[in-house]
Amino acid sequence: MNVYDPLLLDLGRRYWLPVYKPRELILDEGKGARVWDTQGRDYVDFGAGIAVNALGHQDPDLLQALTGQARKLWHSSNVFYTEPPLRLAEELVQASGFAERVFLCNSGAEANEAAIKLVRKWAASQGRPPERRTIITFAGSFHGRTLATVTATAQPKYQEGYEPLPAGFRYLAFNDAEALEKAFAEGGIAAVMLEPVQGEGGVLPAAPGFLQRVRQLCDAHDALLVLDEIQCGMGRTGSLFAHAHDQVRPDIVTLAKALGCGFPIGAMLAGPKVADVMQYGSHGTTFGGNPMAAAVARVALAKLASPAVLSNVARQAGALRAGLDQINQELKLFAEVRGRGLMIGAVLDEPYKGRAAAILDHAAARGLLLLQAGPDVLRFVPPLTISDDELAAGLDRLRMALSDFVAA
Repeated sequence: MNVYDPLLLDLGRRYWLPVYKPRELILDEGKGARVWDTQGRDYVDFGAGIAVNALGHQDPDLLQALTGQARKLWHSSNVFYTEPPLRLAEELVQASGFAERVFLCNSGAEANEAAIKLVRKWAASQGRPPERRTIITFAGSFHGRTLATVTATAQPKYQEGYEPLPAGFRYLAFNDAEALEKAFAEGGIAAVMLEPVQGEGGVLPAAPGFLQRVRQLCDAHDALLVLDEIQCGMGRTGSLFAHAHDQVRPDIVTLAKALGCGFPIGAMLAGPKVADVMQYGSHGTTFGGNPMAAAVARVALAKLASPAVLSNVARQAGALRAGLDQINQELKLFAEVRGRGLMIGAVLDEPYKGRAAAILDHAAARGLLLLQAGPDVLRFVPPLTISDDELAAGLDRLRMALSDFVAA
C-alpha cells in the first residue's frame, strides 16, 4: 500500500472548486465490497459510489471488457459507427420490453436533459404551444445538476442562486394522486417525470398503485410518462428495471450510474410514441456512447440482469433489513426503514433528525462507507454482489459507529 501523503488533502482544498465536502480520507484500491485507503485501512462499502459500483470493485468481467476495448479503440465520435454502442443499444431495447430506440450519453443528468428535450420536441410536433408543454415533477425528486434538470428537481436547495430557471415545470407532492388529477384537469401537461424510488429525496418508493394511476392519467390526457431510473434501476430494487414492480409501461426511461458500474455512461430509452420524434441534428453528444463505455456497459447489463445477481439482491436486502432492525432494537435510532431491494433508507427518529452527516463521520471512523439521503436519512446502497461476510462486517461496523454516535 502507498504511504499516506497529507499534502494530497491540501491539493483538494487548494485546487478543487469547493462544491464538495469529502470526508478526509483518500481511497486507493477496491475489491468486491471493500475499499482500502492510502494508509492501508480497509472499509466496507455500503455506498457503492452512490449506487454506481453495482458489481463491486474490480469485477473481472468488467476489467476484461475495459482493457480489451482499450487496446482496440477509445473514441471515434458519433460521426462514425463502432460496434459496442450498436450492440448495447440493441441489448437495452430488448431488455426493456418497451423501448424502440436509445440515446447514449455520459451521465444521468445528460440522460434526463435528453428526456426533457424529447418531451418538448414531441409536444411541439403535435402543434402544442410552449405553454402547453409543462412537465410535472415531484417534491423530493432529484434529476440532475444541469440548468434544466436542476429545475426539474423539485428541491429549492439545489436551485438557489441559479435563477432565472427555465420555465415549463410544475411541482406536486409525491404520491398525491388527487393533486395530479387536478393538475391534469387544468390542462397543458405534456409529461410526468418521476423516480419509482426517490433517491436523494430520502429513499422513498412510489406508493402502491401510484405509478399505475400516473400511467392512466397520462393516457387519458395524451401525456408522456418519463421514469428516472438512474439510481433505482439496473437491478437495484431486485428487478432490472424498478418500474417492473409497479407493472407500468413507460414512454421514456433514463439510466446511468450502475449501467457502467463506475465507467461514465448514461442512456435514454425511447418507446414507440417518441422513438422517431428526434431526427438528424435534433440532439447530440461528442463522447456519448463511446466504445469503451459501451463495452463495459454491455457486460454490466448482462450481469445485472442475471438471476444470480437479482437473487443476491433479494437475499441480502432481507439480511440488511434484519440487521438494521436488530440494531434499532438496541439503540432506538430509526423511526422507519424503507425502500426496495438494496436501496434502503433508515429514517432517523425525532431526537436525531438533521444529524445524518455526523453519523457518516462516525461510520468512516469505524471503517464503513455510508451515504445519507438528506439530513434525516441514512442511505444503504451497497454493491448488488455483496457477500454474506461483507454484509455482516458492514453491519458490525455500523453498530459500533451508531453506538459511538449515541454516546458522543
